[in-house]
Amino acid sequence: MERVEVKVLHSEKRRAFGEVAMAWGVRALAATSIICVILIAGFIFGKALPAFAEIGVANLLFGTVWRPTDEPALYGIGAMIVGSLAVTVGAIVLSMPVGLAAAVGIMHFVPSRWQRLLRSFVLLLAGIPSIVYGFFGMMVMVPFVRDYGGGSGNGIVTAACLLALMVLPTVIAVSEASLAAVPETYYAGGRALGLSHERTVIGLLVPAARDGILAAGVLGIGRAVGETMAVIMVAGNQVHLPTSIWDGTRTLTANVVLEMGYAVDLHRDALVACGAVLFALILLVNAACLALRKRWGRKEVAMK
Repeated sequence: MERVEVKVLHSEKRRAFGEVAMAWGVRALAATSIICVILIAGFIFGKALPAFAEIGVANLLFGTVWRPTDEPALYGIGAMIVGSLAVTVGAIVLSMPVGLAAAVGIMHFVPSRWQRLLRSFVLLLAGIPSIVYGFFGMMVMVPFVRDYGGGSGNGIVTAACLLALMVLPTVIAVSEASLAAVPETYYAGGRALGLSHERTVIGLLVPAARDGILAAGVLGIGRAVGETMAVIMVAGNQVHLPTSIWDGTRTLTANVVLEMGYAVDLHRDALVACGAVLFALILLVNAACLALRKRWGRKEVAMK
């Protein structure tokens, strides 16, 4: 009897030690990721400070002329900031409704025998390289926009549509995961109140998953802002303030990729400053989403 009790005690000690070790391991990994982000941010902003100091914050951010090889050289990225925002906003506006509808349909309206096939198709879209999307956009979307839209076909509309297609798998996957995390009691309660299946899903389950849907939008924005190769192939790469959705544009990421290979001195620092501006834009988006979530939380507490 004593031997059994000793074995039980040893087993409980081993289990407790394993749980403590796992908790510290998770904390160490979390701390490592935070440290990596801090180091990356420090490196980017540290390298960008000389450009901001020499060019001037206002001239760099609000200038619309980018001529780094002229004399005198001009480093204005305002037009590229506008182009990046236009393409990203267009991609999110197009992809979020479609992605959310697809996630809801797969999760609650599609027969179970088709769900696995559709999820596999979504994963396949997520795994396609961006260069393949770029070829598709260049060979199919650009001629279509040129024939039935306006301009040369290489412009904001084409880039936004292509990015929306690329962002769609992320939006669908994250939205579906957030819908799956909603407790089943929500659906049962809605049905018990006499609501139809459609009203229960749209009126109860989707609002309950809004935090996860918001996260899908944030991830989609990050993917759209950071995409480079596909945008280079369809956006037109014209450094000027766009006056129409059919105009060509150049994004900040495209500017860095196109010129970093031969940039030196202040030109290279200005390109690093483009990366710093992108980093700041992502931080602003995340901060806005966190503020929105806190506001939703305060409203729910007030209603209760």
